[in-house]
Amino acid sequence: IKKNIDILIPHQANKRILEVVAKKLSLPNDKVMINIENYGNTSAASIPIALDEAISQGKIKDGDIVVLTAFGAGLTWGSIVIKW
Repeated sequence: IKKNIDILIPHQANKRILEVVAKKLSLPNDKVMINIENYGNTSAASIPIALDEAISQGKIKDGDIVVLTAFGAGLTWGSIVIKW
């Protein structure tokens, strides 16, 4: 499925974690939205902010496969795959 992902928009908690996830998924940098260096960890707002930025920057086009994913303390996580 990773070859079908047009953009991954993860929770922006820690840049090192985001880079490791991208590497483990073999996703190039241009397919992972990282903006934590601009805003820091904005908690529950990080995915909506990154999604809005990706749209504004033209990184998401009609028909793209967009993956939103978040994680929290312990074993809490959630993801969704959207055909834009």
